[in-house]
Amino acid sequence: MLDPSMSNPAAETNSERVASGSSFYAAMRILPRAQRDGMFEIYSFCRQVDDIADADGPRDGRQAALQQWRNDLDDVYAGLPPARLQPLARTIAEFSLDKADFLAVIDGMEMDVVSTIVAPDLQTLDLYCDRVASAVGRLSVKIFGMKHDDGIALSHHLGRALQLTNILRDIDEDADIGRVYLPRETLTASGVSPLTPETIRASRLDLACAPLIAQAKEHFTVSNEIMKRYPRKVVIAPKIMAQAYGAILDKLIARGFGTPRPRVRVSKLRLIALLVWNKYF
Repeated sequence: MLDPSMSNPAAETNSERVASGSSFYAAMRILPRAQRDGMFEIYSFCRQVDDIADADGPRDGRQAALQQWRNDLDDVYAGLPPARLQPLARTIAEFSLDKADFLAVIDGMEMDVVSTIVAPDLQTLDLYCDRVASAVGRLSVKIFGMKHDDGIALSHHLGRALQLTNILRDIDEDADIGRVYLPRETLTASGVSPLTPETIRASRLDLACAPLIAQAKEHFTVSNEIMKRYPRKVVIAPKIMAQAYGAILDKLIARGFGTPRPRVRVSKLRLIALLVWNKYF
């Protein structure tokens, strides 16, 4: 998550309260009501399945909980949503959201449950980014009202840009819970060995991170080119997310990846400025 943003608890839905305190909340809060409600339902879904993946319980129990979500989605798409998913069912119907994208998100979360991810190969990392980030984008662009091909392309590029930035920002926090999302190819090429969370935590990682930085920057560039083709009101939310995460990437580059690696954030003032600028200028 990024820095906390402003909230108005009295006016929030349950799904909004789940999202409050994130940059996502700030970006989506300025959308028209129907779009805002839809995005908060998607966020709530993602947050709940992510919480299952990150829980401390036995792996089989967490897999069962994720399978229950798949079963519940079957019921939603069969027109028999559980009571707790009726708001999500309304969003799915209103914006014609694809079941496959929700299932992809669950599959991505399950990758963290089946086995602890430590230095995946590049292909596995890209699959993970597609499932946990770009699939969310494919749901979101339907709510924003983008054309199909542009929406798919933006989901691909911006989803990966955001997720790679997350990975670069959270290296040490992930290592503390036994996870390493940096790819084994770049770690090995930069001389990091053995590929364990403890070694990664203690290593200078500038060379290992450089290819991911380049990829993220290229994905941001392509994303911005796609968004330039649309009126501000259509792409205001993804544009704010791109700018906020782009600012984080710039700060990470300026900080470097030696040790220690202080946490990088975008200030609340910077986030407010992005909101105001994109809404009124």
